Amino acid sequence: QLQLVESGGGSVQPGGSLRLTCAASGFTVDNYAIGWFRQAPGKEREGVACISRSGITTKYVDSVKGRFTIYRDSDKNTVYLQMNSLEPEDTAVYYCAGDWKSAPTFCQLVAPQGWYSNWGQGTQVTVFS
Repeated sequence: QLQLVESGGGSVQPGGSLRLTCAASGFTVDNYAIGWFRQAPGKEREGVACISRSGITTKYVDSVKGRFTIYRDSDKNTVYLQMNSLEPEDTAVYYCAGDWKSAPTFCQLVAPQGWYSNWGQGTQVTVFS
């Protein structure tokens, strides 16, 4: 069974850091582009970061550039999202998902409905003052 499982969320103060983990089972993350998404209460889901199948390309939404880093550990079949300098606006449920359709050096933060698959259950990130 193809599955992605997120973990690593929690509650932190502004300026703090968290590292989210997206662990894959049933498939190899090297064969997929992986995206991290988030959804805050009352807001639409947005793409936060993605990494291409090749690992060469990474993309970030403007609001997290310079603060978040997406990277992959092929040996652990896991993709991480390192989040530094967290802000209250980062509070959301964070999800990861797989994209097998994009070209090897490409990934998408904004994708058509159904483009990404194997969504995880999400992990809550809360940044409070």
